[in-house]
Amino acid sequence: MSLEAARAGDRKVVTAFIGVGANLGFARDAVLNALADLSRLPMTDFVASSSLYRSAPVEGDGPDYINAVAEITTQQSAHELLLALQALETKYGRVRTTRNAPRTLDLDLLLYGDGILKTPDLTVPHPRIAERAFVLMPLMELAGSISIPGHGRADVLVERITGQEIERLES
Repeated sequence: MSLEAARAGDRKVVTAFIGVGANLGFARDAVLNALADLSRLPMTDFVASSSLYRSAPVEGDGPDYINAVAEITTQQSAHELLLALQALETKYGRVRTTRNAPRTLDLDLLLYGDGILKTPDLTVPHPRIAERAFVLMPLMELAGSISIPGHGRADVLVERITGQEIERLES
């Protein structure tokens, strides 16, 4: 047995939700391909993905985004998962310039189990999860009235959001 397999045996399985979005290049293709790539992450099983949604940028500019949320189960730690997501973003040509800048791919660790984590490089739940219709609507499609630690139920939170353009796309 490899050291990695031995270490994995000591890890618990956690359900995580990943926000997937893009608004540069072939955004729809990038989102669909990234969802497929999530199924190939080590020590991770792909559970489901939401429908695709089109939304206008929030606190930014550029073309509309294509968004989705993926549900996975993983034995990776939250930080290992973050690094894997950042590696996928790099694979798709993501360049980090300014906050809310247009991007070829954005992968956000939205929820990691029912945990709350705040470190210099990672905050879970995602710090703006309760303010974004393009996150809450696809999340609710997968997990109904899921409770977001520190914020409350997603179905209640989404009712408080106004003025964000969002459209569920047909398959």
